[in-house]
Amino acid sequence: MRLNNEDNAWLSYSKSEKSELMDLSDAYMAFLSKCKTERECVREAVSMAKKAGYKDLDEIIAKDKRLKPGDKVYAVTMGKTIALFNLGVEPFENGLNILGAHVDSPRLDVKQSPLYEDTGLAYLNTHYYGGIKKYQYVTIPLAIHGVVAKKDGTVVEVVIGEDEKEPVFTITDILIHLASEQMEKKGNKVIEGENLDLLVGSIPQKPKEKNPVKNNILSILKNKYGIDEDDLLSAELEAVPAGKARSLGFDESMVLSYGQDDRVCAYTSLAAFLSTEKVSRTAVCLLVDKEEIGSVGATGMKSRFFENSLAEVMNAAGAYTELALRRTLKNSKMLSSDVAASYDPLYASVFDKQNSAYFGHGVVFNKYTGSRGKSSSNDANAEYMAEIRAILDAGKVRFQTSELGKVDAGGGGTIAYIMSLYGMDVIDCGVAVLSMHSPFEVTSKSDIYEATKAYRAFLMA
Repeated sequence: MRLNNEDNAWLSYSKSEKSELMDLSDAYMAFLSKCKTERECVREAVSMAKKAGYKDLDEIIAKDKRLKPGDKVYAVTMGKTIALFNLGVEPFENGLNILGAHVDSPRLDVKQSPLYEDTGLAYLNTHYYGGIKKYQYVTIPLAIHGVVAKKDGTVVEVVIGEDEKEPVFTITDILIHLASEQMEKKGNKVIEGENLDLLVGSIPQKPKEKNPVKNNILSILKNKYGIDEDDLLSAELEAVPAGKARSLGFDESMVLSYGQDDRVCAYTSLAAFLSTEKVSRTAVCLLVDKEEIGSVGATGMKSRFFENSLAEVMNAAGAYTELALRRTLKNSKMLSSDVAASYDPLYASVFDKQNSAYFGHGVVFNKYTGSRGKSSSNDANAEYMAEIRAILDAGKVRFQTSELGKVDAGGGGTIAYIMSLYGMDVIDCGVAVLSMHSPFEVTSKSDIYEATKAYRAFLMA
């Protein structure tokens, strides 16, 4: 059911629905607190999938096993992207029901040659990833997550700054007393990208040696992780806001956390998918990497990973031909599970009130995204939107429609247009977010609940 601007889903919930909603939100916050990188998200998704009875597709292929309706498999590439398949009773060529979200989020990436010392302070040099307001990342506690790959083939997992007993890191800012020149700069110049360096130490190892503080940091890395400076050449380390996801507000109706774009849609898609048992059309859940930088590379949506994995699934089911694969993709339907910009009354000038998403008004559908004249947008067909409306009404899902701000205010995109290139129906569908792309984003627990219901109804359609 579509909610009008004056409606609010909270007012319509029964006591049992509110309990279910809060339980889902608690599980979601635990996921956010545990999964702050794409690798961590995929690893947790694999763990959840195995508990739900899903099998590794590579093992199926290696053992030359056959797949049949009701079988559940998953495929992972490079530890950063996962595709899950729940095989339905209908032929593949009838098409798939696909949920697709991304698990990468804006952050700071540690450079390959990062560690240096200046006037007794040690730093790690970074390069920001995705669209951020750089000034938002200074003077807040940051944690380091990632991996260090060594020449002998071992991979060292690194998480520093999440346990309260562990140190955190930060980026310094100039004191207000000396900031007259800085305060005259435009927002995109207040903090320069090359100044987003993590402060990581200040104790010298030996007072008269060259770079004594840097050497002390290297000794700590060697003793604790077995890492040499050269090992940082083959590392993927991400600086992210430290701390757990928290309930927000006196009424605890919202979630405050890093990484909700797009893990709020990734988690709700995965939760809906894993709770769905028998399906008519084969169901797929895609959690992909690199959306924030254009969906590029081997782990982004523009890669052939999904297409190749689908071909392997069809082959193991005895249904693969190149023509069958093409027909399967063409006849598929997809929800591009990505977040929407929530109306913010403090910044009302950039929103069209009549075409904005609101907290507590349900899952959000964006018929098109893009910027200004719908540039680089997937513009979903009216017939598909009508079909989706019928599915939502049958599933008693509360939903709303939205655009990404006023026409000339800016814009953005998702993975929707990439999948639409196969000729399938695709529409953006997700959760409204306040403070999007900031270190700590805000969502409504009610909207998280409605998104999960929407994804489940879609998979069963």
